[in-house]
This record gives sequence, C-alpha cells and structure tokens, in this order.
Amino acid sequence: MRVHVGCAMWAHARWQGRFLPPALPPGERLRAYASWCDAVEGNTTFYATPARSAVESWAEQTAPDFRFVVKLPKTITHERRLAGSGEELRSFLQAMEPLESRAHALWVQLPGSFGPGDLGTLAAFLRGLPAAHRYAVEVRHRAFFEDAGPARDLERVLGRAGAEWVPFDTTAFFRSRPTSDAERDAWTKKPRVPRRSAALTDRPIVRYLGRDDTERTVEGWRFWVEKAAEWVREGRSPTFFVHTPDNADALTLARRFHDEVRARAPEVEPLPEPVPAEPPTLF
Repeated sequence: MRVHVGCAMWAHARWQGRFLPPALPPGERLRAYASWCDAVEGNTTFYATPARSAVESWAEQTAPDFRFVVKLPKTITHERRLAGSGEELRSFLQAMEPLESRAHALWVQLPGSFGPGDLGTLAAFLRGLPAAHRYAVEVRHRAFFEDAGPARDLERVLGRAGAEWVPFDTTAFFRSRPTSDAERDAWTKKPRVPRRSAALTDRPIVRYLGRDDTERTVEGWRFWVEKAAEWVREGRSPTFFVHTPDNADALTLARRFHDEVRARAPEVEPLPEPVPAEPPTLF
C-alpha cells in the first residue's frame, strides 16, 4: 500500500543546504526533492503551460510511480471559467504527455465565485475531457461546504466523471491569529471553509495548511493521520500535501506525516532515503 506525500513546490531557497544540496542546477532540483517526497503539486502550470521540453525533464528526474497533481492553467479555470477553452486545454494536455503515469491527476482549481449555479458548466467540461487521465476538482464557494444540497450535487457531477474532490483544509491555520509575516499574508489569501474529508475515489487527494510553528502544524493534522490510515485499510491510496505559510520545513513535515500514518498502518511502504544535503566526508 502506498501513501504519497509532498509539498507545494520542489524548490525553495530555505531548503538549499539544509535538506537539499546547495547550488543545484535547475535540471537536478526535482530529482533531489523526489528523494524526500514522492508527490508534488504542479502549481506553476496555473500561470502558464510549460514547454514540453521542461515536462520531459520533470519525467526524467522522477520515478514512474512519482505523483504529479498538475493544476490546469488559469486561462481555463478562472478567465474562461471552463467554457470555450478547447485550444488552451489541448495545448496543456499535449505538454503534459511526457509525464505518462506520473500525471496522477489533472487538477481543476476553481475560483471562489464558481458556485452551485455553475455545476452544469463543470459537468459539461468534465464530460469533454479525455478518459486517459484522472481528474481532481477543488472548489472554494462556501455553499458546497455549508449546504448539503449543493454538496450532493457536486459529488454527483464528480462521481459521473470519476473525479476526486480535493479539500484544502485550512481549519488548523485559522484557529488562532497569525504570528508572523508569512502567516499574516496567508491569512488574507487562503480560503476559509469547513473541513471536508469524504473520498469519492480510491485515490483521495488532500491539501493541508498548518502554521509556521511545527508542533501546531502536527497537532492540526491529527485528524488526517487517522483518516489516511483508515483509507489505507479501505484499500485506497491517498496523496497528502503539506503546506505552511513559509514552507521552510515542509519537506521534513511531509515525511513526518508519512511516518505517523505508517505507525498506524505498517503495511504502507516507506519513503525513499533522502539525498544528503552535503557530500559524505572521509573523517
């Protein structure tokens, strides 16, 4: 059984020299990250579809069972709101082809204004997607979290397409006031919706936002450790992404989460051994 864990990026200035080797060339950064975590959020694709050569490099640096959850470009999800985006979608899908099995799910993150009245558009969009990929949808309109009717309607739309509902759990983060600049910035930008934890497929995906303080982050994910172990016992293979406002320790936190799940579900396979930040010495 596999539980995959990862972060919101594979390169971070505060990881260099602490967790990852310093001064890595761009073509080696993902490879080093993949020795720590076996999944990553593809957030950069939200801003622009990458060159196919860049995606080929991503594939070359990762194992076939590494999981990319890749966000659709904002021109499709936020500007066109899933309508009339055929050409942009074709370009994006062609660019992602080199990932092959690594493209765990194509991630449709929708704006907070995309509400119950837009479900027909979402249903039509999902029906038009090629069956070769898995899809995951993240909504931020509060009606989907606070009203049972819209929630059931969304689950029905996703179920017909075999798509997963991706929760972004920020409940631990918003439990108390921010105490750092990074937390204050996140306080104004991150969605504030109730926690949702029902899996629709055999591969649930969770995004979790903790705090800059490690112990508060760990305390806040206790629910998800138990849920992930439960999913494993049900035969599911979840992917869990750890965020903190500054992400300075996200790599080690992701591995700690995995360790806590394995303590409850020993059948889960271990993560790879990380590449050392510094080369071994003779003495």
